[in-house]
Amino acid sequence: MEAYLQHLVAQSVGFALIIVAVVAFFESLALVGLILPGTVMMATLGTLIGSGQVGLYEAWLAAGIGCFLGDWASYFIGRGFKEPLHRWRFLKRYQSLLDKTGYALDRHSFATVIIGRFIGPTRPLVPMVAGMLNLPPYKFAPPNIIGCICWPPVYFLPGILAGVAIDIPAGHNSVVFKWLLLLCVALIWLTAWLAWRWFRAGKGASDALTKWLPLPRLRVVCILSLLATVVSFVMLSQQPMLPVYGHLLWKVITR
Repeated sequence: MEAYLQHLVAQSVGFALIIVAVVAFFESLALVGLILPGTVMMATLGTLIGSGQVGLYEAWLAAGIGCFLGDWASYFIGRGFKEPLHRWRFLKRYQSLLDKTGYALDRHSFATVIIGRFIGPTRPLVPMVAGMLNLPPYKFAPPNIIGCICWPPVYFLPGILAGVAIDIPAGHNSVVFKWLLLLCVALIWLTAWLAWRWFRAGKGASDALTKWLPLPRLRVVCILSLLATVVSFVMLSQQPMLPVYGHLLWKVITR
């Protein structure tokens, strides 16, 4: 996938920005986003930003426009076809998620629209359910705009970090640094996921992981993961390649 995208980017930067917008659009589109590996594709596009083949702010704007259009298309799909959607067999497998999304929108529509954009399964569902519930456009628009502005850089970030790391000059120190960087990113993701499960413990239905990670064990694992993250950060900060990496990353941000 990355090689194919790089080939397309080499043809035209403008064409690459269209690809960014299209990926963000379909990642946000009702139902389509459930089966599209959009998170992987956004991270892949992030590597192209990190390696300097696509500008950060141009890609940010293109992705923001794409997800904005996808969200509003989903909103009007839900608003215009709510009765057929309720009867559609495909949606029955997501009934529990739809019910929870509808409940959250009823109670806290502003926060749900923003947070839902950052959670994979709910990203293409929240706008559609908002339309099905006839949430007024003036209530949907402000949090939607905030989410569409904040979402692209968050999902580009892992790819950007990887793309910048690719440009570090080869050598023993760079290999150690890249592995430590990968470890830090993985531990941050793991700690955030564990902390989210800890926060949500007892507030929702149990899933398959609950019996393997009951609350007492989850607390211990989360704390250990946090400590491991801190240790990896300290080790990373002592690497001689960190200033080089910081300089390359700064070039991407200011370009």
